[in-house]
Amino acid sequence: MSTPHDQAHTGPIKTPQQLLAGVVLGFVLPIFIIIGLAVYVTSAPKPGAGAGNMEMAIAKRIQKVGDVTIAVDEADRPLHSGEEVFKAQCAACHATGAAGAPKYGDAGEWGPRIKTGYDTLLNAALHGMGAMPPQSGGQFNETEIARAVVYMANAGGAQFDEPQAPAAEDGDKAADAK
Repeated sequence: MSTPHDQAHTGPIKTPQQLLAGVVLGFVLPIFIIIGLAVYVTSAPKPGAGAGNMEMAIAKRIQKVGDVTIAVDEADRPLHSGEEVFKAQCAACHATGAAGAPKYGDAGEWGPRIKTGYDTLLNAALHGMGAMPPQSGGQFNETEIARAVVYMANAGGAQFDEPQAPAAEDGDKAADAK
């Protein structure tokens, strides 16, 4: 005989199929729902959520805080000699004759070039010629490059005068006169 007490202990799961369905619905299905919600929330901004504002906010967060510029005023530093510029920039090719460069001190190689004149030699150095790239715009200014040209040409037999520092600009002279 069955008593009311026996019926109270029976549950809704009576077969293995019902147990499997209960496990899937109770554990696996919520996991897939959570994963789907996470993908939805972390996906691209939704329309009306301020997509343009988000781009602006990102740009604001990653903007540069400031700039640091360390520069030496050309007027404040002394000019390098032709020998210093030659050793630092020209010797790599002109000391060995690499890529057809006339060797330092070789009058035979420098003679035809010296006959073209100082201005032609300087122009070739500043703007490049043959395998030699332009030398202007780098570590040395044009006056220093000119000094190196004179240094090499004079070692090859020329008698060019070493270029001096350019005179101060008219605005600087006017300020000094006041």
